[in-house]
Amino acid sequence: MTKSVTQVDARIPLATYRLQFHAQFTLPQAANLVGYLDALGISHYYASPLFVARPGSLHGYDVTDPTQLNPELGTEENLQELAAALRERGMGMLLDVVPNHMCIAGTGNEWWNDLLENGPSSPYAAFFDIDWQPPKENLKNKVLLPILGDQYGRVLENQELRLSYQRGGFFVQYYETRLPIAPRSSILILKALLESITLKTEEAQLQRAELESIMFALEHLPPREELNPEKVKQRRREKESVKRRLSALVNSSREIRRALRRVVRSFNGVKGEQHSFDQLEKLLAAQAYRLSFWRVAADEINYRRFFDVNELAAIRVEEPKVFTAVHRLVFRLLREGVITGLRIDHIDGLLYPERYLEQLRRICQRALRSAGGSSATQQTTGQQTRTQQRCYVVVEKILGRDERLRARWAAHGTTGYEFLNLLNGLFVDERGQAAFQQIWQRVSGETLGFEEVAYAGKKLILRAAMSGELHVLARSLERIAEQHRYSRDFTLNSLHQALGEVIACFPVYRSYIHPRKNESQPQIGTPEISAEDRRSIQIAVRRAQLRNPALSKTIFDFIRSLLLLEEPGDLAAEQRLERRNFVMRFQQLTGPVTAKGVEDTAFYRYYPLASLCEVGSHPARFGLSPTAFHAANQQRLAEWPHTLLATSTHDTKRSEDVRARLNVLSEIPARWDRALRLWQRLNRKFKTDVNDLPAPDARDEYLLYQTLVGAFPFQFEDDTARQSFLQRMQEYMVKALREAKRHSSWLSPNEDYEQAMRDFTTRILMPDGPFLPAFQEFQAPLARAGAFNSLSQTLLKLTVPGVPDFYQGTELWDFSLVDPDNRQPVDYARRQQLLISLRPTNEPDAPMFAEELLRNLMDGRIKLFVTSQALNFRRKHREVFECGQYLPLQSMGARARHVVSFARRHKQQTVIVVATRFFLSLLAEAEAPTGSRVWDDTAIQMHAELRGCYRDIFTGSRICMNEAEAELRLAQVCERLPFAALERV
Repeated sequence: MTKSVTQVDARIPLATYRLQFHAQFTLPQAANLVGYLDALGISHYYASPLFVARPGSLHGYDVTDPTQLNPELGTEENLQELAAALRERGMGMLLDVVPNHMCIAGTGNEWWNDLLENGPSSPYAAFFDIDWQPPKENLKNKVLLPILGDQYGRVLENQELRLSYQRGGFFVQYYETRLPIAPRSSILILKALLESITLKTEEAQLQRAELESIMFALEHLPPREELNPEKVKQRRREKESVKRRLSALVNSSREIRRALRRVVRSFNGVKGEQHSFDQLEKLLAAQAYRLSFWRVAADEINYRRFFDVNELAAIRVEEPKVFTAVHRLVFRLLREGVITGLRIDHIDGLLYPERYLEQLRRICQRALRSAGGSSATQQTTGQQTRTQQRCYVVVEKILGRDERLRARWAAHGTTGYEFLNLLNGLFVDERGQAAFQQIWQRVSGETLGFEEVAYAGKKLILRAAMSGELHVLARSLERIAEQHRYSRDFTLNSLHQALGEVIACFPVYRSYIHPRKNESQPQIGTPEISAEDRRSIQIAVRRAQLRNPALSKTIFDFIRSLLLLEEPGDLAAEQRLERRNFVMRFQQLTGPVTAKGVEDTAFYRYYPLASLCEVGSHPARFGLSPTAFHAANQQRLAEWPHTLLATSTHDTKRSEDVRARLNVLSEIPARWDRALRLWQRLNRKFKTDVNDLPAPDARDEYLLYQTLVGAFPFQFEDDTARQSFLQRMQEYMVKALREAKRHSSWLSPNEDYEQAMRDFTTRILMPDGPFLPAFQEFQAPLARAGAFNSLSQTLLKLTVPGVPDFYQGTELWDFSLVDPDNRQPVDYARRQQLLISLRPTNEPDAPMFAEELLRNLMDGRIKLFVTSQALNFRRKHREVFECGQYLPLQSMGARARHVVSFARRHKQQTVIVVATRFFLSLLAEAEAPTGSRVWDDTAIQMHAELRGCYRDIFTGSRICMNEAEAELRLAQVCERLPFAALERV
């Protein structure tokens, strides 16, 4: 399905700028940047979630109340002022929406608190994805809370669980987490209170009678398992009435208050007296939750999580009332024009992504109509007419190798990881692949390819972090197997093993099988299975079967037929429903397993060239040809012309500038190998023996060296900066060790090994040590070449089809690593001053100014210059870049492989983009990769219709070709800068 457009939609961003909001970067601060970002050429703020989140959150994805603005970020008035400032300059704002999960840590989530108090009868029980009937009997109608730092009994007897009373209700406090005590179970407390009251006065007798009446009311509350709507209403009404009565009684009597304090103190036990905690244990056993050691979560947790994060509980946004509640604030902000687009977080976590997006589109259109704007414009391309959404929507979707975004999704595209990896590959020299594999095998002793490492990573996650989810799915599979004579003899153990293998072998993040729309019973109706999904399932089952010849082929055949919904004809409706539910749950599990097993495990275990270990990448794909790059750009223009183009995000493993440096290594594998051997010899003495082996091992040492190459500053301003860098490297390496799960992990940190890693990093970076001079001599030319890589990739991002996206601060050099390192404060004052200092290129001295920027490469002004010049040119010539043709251009000559060029053309406007790459060999010829000495006879072949006169938007230089000239010489194009954007004049 083509999605090309022939006219510009004003709501489509020209360029987005991601801002991470938190208590140290607020809405008023963002409002102060509107002028700067407008001058830079940005059209839309791209805001992290603005909803109420866990106190102190630095990212906003731990939402506790999606219906309210986070007060840590500012007020409603602040948000309106920001929106007004954006509107005044014709700018807009995308809002990051989190429809998959909520934070349940602490006490801030009222929906979750209500569920804990009232169990299945809570109106919010349906909001969360909970199995209320797990196989473990003591979890029936309960939710497991794996929040304890030690075994339950030890925590209890250590008095870390404290009963308290407040305003008619009872609670159990566990550090910052306050858990409600169900009203009916508080009879245990009130009975003890009743027994402690002495009858001395008539007033005391009346108080006792009231207390007995309260207890009687509690005894007759409908149980929390009651789901009848009228009974549920009665329960909620009566329990609140009881709380008010108890509060009034306690407030009216000093004696009762004193007695209540004694009773609460008695329930909290006496340290060292084991049986003094029996009352509290009995009280906790009566709740709708069961407290447990956090390590229990992997095996027994009965609520769906965001990946394996216990504090983030999945919500059922497929339910209409949940959808409405989660998006209430979002839709109000759309109606008011405060936000103009949406970014949907973790779309793969939803039960029905396509249905969710369609529902979102309908509501957005209504919201925009109520705001007084037209909701859609009709656009025609060839034989295809589509209604273009006026509300801009992109989804966070990680596409697997050769996977494409589903054409039917009601979105404008993704957040841009597929482009990030495409562009990154362009700067990796394919000729170095074999040499890098040899280096990796020598350093790591590893002969397995990435596919094997990724498979092992997913198996590890299924075993260590998500075994509970797999076990639940396997039990469902066993029940389904019992439905038919051909599958009834499959054992739970064999089904569990085979299912885990299929998940570990799944080639993409997930499939998207879903019931057809407009059916009377859509959850039972015939689902749609696309060719892509069918292929993915067949590949997964075939690979799993090949890996497990000892398992019966018939088990894999059964799983394949189930996933493809090839059902026996004699199934009852409830049996068909159970099969569909299994497939839906299977789809929701493969994504988290892939994300944790690949992104957060395999990428930290396999890194011949670490720049290829990025979200959505495939490290075995070493380099990309210009031909493949052009083909992908043409395909994007035809299918998703308004998708985001990212190079750094809040989730990337390394910033764009770090990857740009590391890519230079691909040009010099032999020199890299020699440097590694030297550094290993120099630094051997700095290792520490841990369990009789040197630590860090060679593989971890190799990652540290790559990280230093990518992140080492151009220069240190002072000792404080040097110490800050050292600390960053230590923290990164500890995180990398835990993610790899080889010597340490988040579940079981190996403090000795981690300390050895910290000490090793400290020792090798000593200014007077033997390593640092040798390292800096090697790294300095790579840093310079990497800067040119970065400039070329910035230019390409700004000129190919799509919407360029900038992560905060990356308009200057940014050598940050994975979060939390990439959440460092951004010095906007400096950026504003530097932007003011940049001169427009129509001044006579523009060529000399460009050369000055090139000479002072390290200060970052040249990246800011490229960004601002290209963005503002794009703003003036918007249609060329949004709707214009994309015409690949071929290069020839001695340096042809160093050139990537294309033309963008729309009506009478033409722009030729020239980017260059593989700079290390170019810099060996000259101080800068410019001029005839470097480019010699290299030229770009020009189509006849492209010949004419052009002006470089960066230098102001003019280049003219007559009709007889069929070439554009690089020596002329790159006379002053190693890239160009040529506007036809």
